[in-house]
Amino acid sequence: MGSALVTGVSRRSGIAFAIAQRLLARGDRVVVQSWVPHDVEQTWGADDLDTVLAELGDPPHVSTDLADPAAPGELVAAARAAVGPLSTLVAAHARSAEGRLAEVTAAEVDLCFAVNARGSLLLTQAFAAQYEASAGPGSVVLFTSGQHRGPMSSELPYAISKGAIQAMTLSLADELIDADVTVNCVNPGPTDTGWADPGQTDVVARAMPRGRWNSPAEAAAVVAWLTGQDGRSVTGQTIDAEGGFRRWR
Repeated sequence: MGSALVTGVSRRSGIAFAIAQRLLARGDRVVVQSWVPHDVEQTWGADDLDTVLAELGDPPHVSTDLADPAAPGELVAAARAAVGPLSTLVAAHARSAEGRLAEVTAAEVDLCFAVNARGSLLLTQAFAAQYEASAGPGSVVLFTSGQHRGPMSSELPYAISKGAIQAMTLSLADELIDADVTVNCVNPGPTDTGWADPGQTDVVARAMPRGRWNSPAEAAAVVAWLTGQDGRSVTGQTIDAEGGFRRWR
């Protein structure tokens, strides 16, 4: 049994919710983070947070905006205070933003980078600073998207910031392996979290050999493996759990 912080847990249909659910089911002590104002801005909207937490058994929860450079350190400190030294960090949060090259603004690029890339880096820094071997073998799982496998030209602020996460993984893994902490990155592929419209849902489903999008539970299974005993020899890797996704031809 370990102790974990999972970020981005605000919607029942989200990947982070499925991860928290999976880690709790195996007996981990889990602290979850959310930032509902981001969901409110998006087309998918926000869930009732009390209901989300109740479905998880009301784990310790912190609401914080990871765009604040002080937030990652404060979040990790609050999580440690709630469940003791952390053995696992899963940075599954994300700021989503569309925008092609002609539409990109410096403000949106900076905000996506702050939340997604800088937030993941500073969370890893704070996690490493508090990590103790007595908590159990350490593991960090970051989340990227598919920009390293094919263009995402309609979501440049998001794709650029997610690309930075994928690029930092190997260096962070090298930095922390001597402390027995693994660092890996998951690209979950097209995952049905309720954000796509019917037309996009159909187009992507036809590009998936199984004829359907991946599920949040499938992403959670990959995270459970990476943060469990069976995944201890894997570090510095980007796991492309895309279900055979065939990009646009």
